[in-house]
Amino acid sequence: MTADPDSRSSDDANVAPHIPQWTERGTPAYRRISLALFLAGFATFSLIYAIQPLLPYLVEEFRISPSVGSLALSLTTGCLAFAILCAGALSETVSRRGLMFVSMCGAALLHIGSSIVPDWHMLLILRAFEGLVLGGVPAVAMAYLAEEIHPKALGTAMGLYVGGTAFGAMLGRISAGIVTEYFSWRVASGGIGVLGLMASFGFFILLPPSRNFFPRTRGPLAHHRDTWLKHLRTPGLPLLFLTGFLGLGINVSMFNYLTFRLSITPFNLSPAQIGAIFTVYFLGAVASTLAGNLADRLGRSPVLLVGIITMSVGIALTLLSSLAGVIAGVIASTVGFFMTHSVASGWVGRLAVGSKGHASSLYLLSYYVGASVMGAVGGWFWAGGGWNAVAGFVAFMLYIMFVSALRLRKIERMSR
Repeated sequence: MTADPDSRSSDDANVAPHIPQWTERGTPAYRRISLALFLAGFATFSLIYAIQPLLPYLVEEFRISPSVGSLALSLTTGCLAFAILCAGALSETVSRRGLMFVSMCGAALLHIGSSIVPDWHMLLILRAFEGLVLGGVPAVAMAYLAEEIHPKALGTAMGLYVGGTAFGAMLGRISAGIVTEYFSWRVASGGIGVLGLMASFGFFILLPPSRNFFPRTRGPLAHHRDTWLKHLRTPGLPLLFLTGFLGLGINVSMFNYLTFRLSITPFNLSPAQIGAIFTVYFLGAVASTLAGNLADRLGRSPVLLVGIITMSVGIALTLLSSLAGVIAGVIASTVGFFMTHSVASGWVGRLAVGSKGHASSLYLLSYYVGASVMGAVGGWFWAGGGWNAVAGFVAFMLYIMFVSALRLRKIERMSR
């Protein structure tokens, strides 16, 4: 009988050098992995971001300020960031597939719970636990792809996974807005939780067990610390972590406060109309897959730079007073964001030397801390100067991203 690779120990792997059994593009296993990780990305981002178009309703029902209301999202992403760091270490000792499945199911159940509680503080507690439980998905998913997919096809596979996150964020936001208008935000939120639960079971059925990962014995805390420090000293990785931090920080800041801007004069859009704008995430799903494919063929730094420039153009367009101009800006910014995230997340797996789960956890720690911190800080700019102030704050972050990308370009050229 052949042992399930997910259950073998590292001692078994040390008997002889392990020759990677790569999954090639175009094979049935590749398609199953791509679809399973697409579902994982869909569930994760729909559960996290379905609350975003509901923020004005939370503010109204619980009689809180917009900056306090944004905690319903920022608290989730902040706890998610912390949990990812722990999950990255845990993922080296347990089955990757099992950890992701349990995380997805638990988060979906907590999301359903948050849709029925009558108290604002209890809602925040459940949203915080939802972020903690979800930590077992993103870092592990990136590590799984980096270990199982052939390096020449990794960019495309990572792009498909990021496409799933874009699709989940889009469907979660759109359906939440539409259902809220005709029923209530509680019905909308509960429905998203049920969809997440269904996606988790589809994921578990589709995803093959790992072939190139063997759980290690649980090491001391010092081992994990040294591994994280090693990644922080690897040329290029800290810059990729910074890229993730700023990228999602920009995206969350934009959508958090555009929701408020579009709901007041001169736009006065309804929840369903605001939710419809999130259909641009479909273009993000396409852009992430295309960016991953181009990165495999043309190199990662050129695609990363194009993504940052596209985001910059988009933010500038949102300053226009016409709805068409704002929507064009949202489209450009969203496409650019998913290009940068697709390239940066795949690049982490390529640069990391060993312990890819730890490297992925550091990237996603930065990624979600950026969402939590910058999403909340954006509220101060909104309160102080409206959308123009938020756009200026975002422009500053884009400048730092661009400088980092130029440095990554030099590192990429030196490694050839």
